[in-house]
Amino acid sequence: MNKRLLEIVGSVVAMGLFTVALWVLHRELAHHSLADIIAQLRSIPIPHLLLAFLFTVLSYLALSGYDMLALRYIKHPIEYPKVAMTSFITYAIAHNLGFSVFTGGSLRYRIYGAWGLSAFEITSLMGFGVVTFWLGYLATAAITLTTWPLAIPTQIKLPFESTFPLGLLMLAILLAYLTWILIIRKPLRIREWQFDVPSRSATFAQIGLGMFDWLVASAAIFIVLPDAVQVSYLHVLAIFLLAQIAGLVSNVPGGLGVFETVFILLIGPVASTAELIGSLLAYRIIYYLLPLILAASSLAAFEVSRRAEGLMRLATNVARWISMFAPQLFSFLTFVAGVVLLFSGATPAESDRMEWIKEFLPLPVIEISHFIGSIVGLGLLLLARGLQRRMDGAYVLSLALLGIGIVVSFLKGFDYEEALILTLMLMLLLPSRSYFYRKSSLLARSLSPAWIVAIAVVLGCSFWLTMFSFKHVEYGKELWWQFEIFGDAPRSLRAGAGAIGAALVLAMWRLLRPTSPEPTLPTSDALDRVSSIVKGCSSSVAHLAFLGDKGLLFSQNGRAFVMYGIAGRSWAAMGDPVGPKEEWKELLWQFHELSDRHGGWTVFYQVDAENLPLYLDMGLSLLKLGEEARVPLTGFSLEGHVNKPFRHWHRKPESEGCSFEVVAASEVARLLPRLRRISDVWVEYKNTREKRFSLGYFHEPYLLRTPMALVWKGGEIIAFANIWATDDHEELSIDLMRHLSDAPAGVMDYMFIELMLYGRQQGYRWFNLGMAPLSGLDNRIAAPFWNQLGTFIFRHGEHFYNFQGLRQYKEKYRPVWTPRYLASPGGVAVLRILTNIASMISGGITGVVRK
Repeated sequence: MNKRLLEIVGSVVAMGLFTVALWVLHRELAHHSLADIIAQLRSIPIPHLLLAFLFTVLSYLALSGYDMLALRYIKHPIEYPKVAMTSFITYAIAHNLGFSVFTGGSLRYRIYGAWGLSAFEITSLMGFGVVTFWLGYLATAAITLTTWPLAIPTQIKLPFESTFPLGLLMLAILLAYLTWILIIRKPLRIREWQFDVPSRSATFAQIGLGMFDWLVASAAIFIVLPDAVQVSYLHVLAIFLLAQIAGLVSNVPGGLGVFETVFILLIGPVASTAELIGSLLAYRIIYYLLPLILAASSLAAFEVSRRAEGLMRLATNVARWISMFAPQLFSFLTFVAGVVLLFSGATPAESDRMEWIKEFLPLPVIEISHFIGSIVGLGLLLLARGLQRRMDGAYVLSLALLGIGIVVSFLKGFDYEEALILTLMLMLLLPSRSYFYRKSSLLARSLSPAWIVAIAVVLGCSFWLTMFSFKHVEYGKELWWQFEIFGDAPRSLRAGAGAIGAALVLAMWRLLRPTSPEPTLPTSDALDRVSSIVKGCSSSVAHLAFLGDKGLLFSQNGRAFVMYGIAGRSWAAMGDPVGPKEEWKELLWQFHELSDRHGGWTVFYQVDAENLPLYLDMGLSLLKLGEEARVPLTGFSLEGHVNKPFRHWHRKPESEGCSFEVVAASEVARLLPRLRRISDVWVEYKNTREKRFSLGYFHEPYLLRTPMALVWKGGEIIAFANIWATDDHEELSIDLMRHLSDAPAGVMDYMFIELMLYGRQQGYRWFNLGMAPLSGLDNRIAAPFWNQLGTFIFRHGEHFYNFQGLRQYKEKYRPVWTPRYLASPGGVAVLRILTNIASMISGGITGVVRK
């Protein structure tokens, strides 16, 4: 809930700053037109543009130096071409999309992870880069703002009149950091991680490189300023530093609008606002847009090159990546189509086209088409979220609205360019039906704060564009009711108001709609409902639902469910969904959206390898947890030389008077007092605690639902285990196993063998021995860090858990080993997720470090 609140507050603050910036720009441009801005953009000399491009190249080279210094700091060298490519891709995308920790960070995890860096090393690299960035800023700002202080405009309400105090503040922060580095030199600890202090030479290299980056980046904007701006480079540098920090603090992607507003306010009336906007637009294109296009192309080339190991493998990977990213791409394109329609409705039509079209179309058709175009634009903005979530309804409606948009683009003013853009998007979307398979209600899905802000920003820009385009038209109430062929201003006003009004109506409807219920543990009625689904399942692990310690999320028709637990931010589903497979896709997305609504991480624990594409489609990462042992029962026997150990383990307890029995679930109630006594003795002499989540515990309502395997001796029960049996006879397994402390040695082996013989007699195909954690992980040099860490723990972690012993114990039954995986968000979040799951299984954090 804290994360969700911070997300909402951050989105509101970003939206507020963007709105203020838009208002200031509108006021500053009150006496200028769009033509003035375009004229200034065209007037910039080509040599100046080339110099700005050169400074941009130098800036991105400096940013690659951030990563080179960081790799030297973590003692993991990588060839410079790889570093340069990774740095360029991540910084170019982060500069444009904002939230650099998430955008650039996730890309770094992907690319550097492919080159062998661990999650901790990548985190250290990112932190080192952030420090370099800020050291460069602090040093540059401290020198510039104190030596050449700027006067603070009255529009910016600050308690001081110049930037001199800000420069002193920057200098104080820089000196405090240098004191820690040069004198104190104490490592920084964050939970279980320790970050060593960089060397003194590395620190001064960071400052020098960071300052160079800021100097060339500011030179790129200085060189494209209009000739009328007669100020020094140092003056522009000071303005650039303050405008950039305002853009960063705003969290608006790329500081869009905020950077420009602060820059114009600080530079003062040295040139017209239209000229400054034209120069700032040129800077945006050179420093932001062109690198973004190149970075996207480089990222695509990187992904292709990683998979160029054979045509078949390449084709398979391309198909998988297309499946993963196609909904994101179509979501973006649909959002762009909505923006095109809204902005088109906010600007005047071409007068010569209107002169021509009035001969063919009556005025009401033109008016209605213009209004519908803006409503369709809003609809496409909203549907983009549904496409991102793979909803079939969003796909169908997007096709319909794109088709309507094409028609109204011609009818409202023969906007063939706009119609061509929408037609291309429609042609791309039309053959992509297979990517949108979710049978889900669009109205039942909430928009995230980020999406709400994005839509609000587009509507705000559209409204501002209307005001700016028609500022020469005097506003009056009668303007709303003017209907003329060349009445562009009234048409745009009505269209914009219609779109904003429709958005407000939808928002009110969403606010008044009943909220979805909070997750709760299942009632006895819900468990009875689960019973029929579990009976039709081929996996015995479905019986864990009867414990009642996990929440249950049912599919829309109630034929399948996901069982899940919550710890910290981890919403962890136990295994794959239970029920018919045709229900799984939509159910998985339902669970994903449920956890997302509560600010949680979507996690699936111990999923089967054959179902991994479902989780990849959701954008989750995969980690191998270990391998599950399943004994084939059709050939299981005590006969023959190879099965001599089985005969020994079976006969020895029998010779001591032990016998085996399976009792039906209906007979378990009368045995519960005896079983409770055995369980309590077992827990005490094992000095352990009850496990949960992925393992059963002594819970009477749970035990009453399953048959029970018993071992008797001298008329007393000395061992028991509850049986998981699937109705289709696919699999037999046991969960809760307990025995008395004085039971004969090998009593559990005796029970296992009797159960396997029983299963073969009853026609079951497999006996499931459960998972051996961390076994079967590849430990080659090029293996991922998780595999190497898991293998190390498997070999040397016997103090905490008998990893190798458990594998060896199950291996003696000659099972078939099948991998089990964790599907979850990637990056450093995995460490917290694994801790949360361990906490759920062990009954708390203290249980993780104890037995």
